[in-house]
Amino acid sequence: MSGLVATLCLCSAIITAEPYSHVITSVQQNIAREELEIKSSDVSPDSPTPWKIRKQTLHGGKQEGVDLVTIDNGAISIVVIPTRGMGIWQVRHSDIRLGWESPVKEIVHPQFVNLATRGGLGWLEGFGEFMCRCGLESNGHPGQDVIVDNTGAKSTVDLTLHGKQANLPAQEVKVVVEKAAPYRIRLIGQIAERMMHGPKFDLRTEISTTPGSTSFRVTDVITNASVNPAEFELLYHCNYGAPLLEEGSEFIAPVKKVFPLNARAAEGDIKKFGKFAGPTPGYAEQVYCCELFGDNEGKTTAALVNAKKDRAASIRYSVKELPHLTLWKNTAAADDGYVTGIEPGTNYPYNRKLERAAGRVPKIPGHGEYQVTVDFDLHIGPEAVTNLIGGISKIQGNQKTDFIAEPQTPVVK
Repeated sequence: MSGLVATLCLCSAIITAEPYSHVITSVQQNIAREELEIKSSDVSPDSPTPWKIRKQTLHGGKQEGVDLVTIDNGAISIVVIPTRGMGIWQVRHSDIRLGWESPVKEIVHPQFVNLATRGGLGWLEGFGEFMCRCGLESNGHPGQDVIVDNTGAKSTVDLTLHGKQANLPAQEVKVVVEKAAPYRIRLIGQIAERMMHGPKFDLRTEISTTPGSTSFRVTDVITNASVNPAEFELLYHCNYGAPLLEEGSEFIAPVKKVFPLNARAAEGDIKKFGKFAGPTPGYAEQVYCCELFGDNEGKTTAALVNAKKDRAASIRYSVKELPHLTLWKNTAAADDGYVTGIEPGTNYPYNRKLERAAGRVPKIPGHGEYQVTVDFDLHIGPEAVTNLIGGISKIQGNQKTDFIAEPQTPVVK
């Protein structure tokens, strides 16, 4: 009898440990929840930190029909936009906001974005997120590229700024929560970027955090659903404005190499590329291309630190998965979008034909996968920021930074 009781107890423990799961959106099941709220008291009452998840649908103007999912883990709130490629609109902790004040005030539904307008710059009509993905077929500057078309002939195509991924709605979205410690909260989305005689990519993303934590993780798996190898590009456009960005703020990372993207970025002292000015009317953006050192596990950390060095935000990722980092400086007037972008990626934001010439356009084998994990964190107080900077300095060690003053624009031969 005791053996039977033990078996029943074990089965009960397994059932209890089964995570909570709730489907929010599903093309397969024809489901779309317009409003929803999930609370820790109903799912994981033993969690020491109360949390909640809210799903809402926006109405009015260009935001009509946009879905938002807000994860409030008790310390930070993360606002995710399933309608816009599972991008992250903002993250808040007390009076700190990860995000920026874009001139685009609405969370624009992709149906109102024409990627081809203004010479392929239409992507900017909806640009306002803290984090959005650029890709997957291509990213970077608009312009022409040559592909092999459905007839087997070479064909010239027009590529638009930063690709399609940020303007594709998720087909499947669900919440998964662990009922036992650490009570991790996961928001899982599936996005298809497919066409006949073209790319056939599926992106499965998981945005996760634990109650009471100031950190969260983005884990992406890109699958090539074709039997044939396929080129792809992926860049995480992470955008920071005030209050972390201010006069005297600094980009800090274990930089292996840095060079200006173009002649405008080459103005001034390249060794001061990581220093920021306050809002400056008439400022024209400057962009820098970096390679970072990694630690013994190939992980690196990049951070934006405020002027007093008592607040910071960091991004941690693998330099094997994302070997290139772009620093976008747009310290224009507040009304024009005072922002900087820390953008790890598989490539730099040159047009794809240039990146291909430089050997920076990877391929996914037929039915193959490419996985990326990016960890985001906030660092509050002088001690926390000092520890962050110390960790970055440890990765840098005695390794020197190669400062290259002139642009290294790839050449198509």
